Amino acid sequence: MIQPGQIYRSLDPRDELYGEGPRRIKVVGKPMTIPGVWGFGKVQIATLREDGTETRRRRISIDQLHDSPTTRDGQPRRTGYALEQP
Repeated sequence: MIQPGQIYRSLDPRDELYGEGPRRIKVVGKPMTIPGVWGFGKVQIATLREDGTETRRRRISIDQLHDSPTTRDGQPRRTGYALEQP
């Protein structure tokens, strides 16, 4: 279950290629799950900098947030964000 305060890391393999490491985001709002409301199926997040400060608040689809970095079949995910810290 997605809750405010959770931290996720990017699963995009390109992050490792450029030596920056995975991007990290923090959930800062509750998921919008009421049909008919703007933002339905989205959650407000903020990008976390290395020093822990939050920047670039925005909404993303809750489908992009995953419990683990692997699929049901055990294959590594290549898109979205994996839960790092509950």
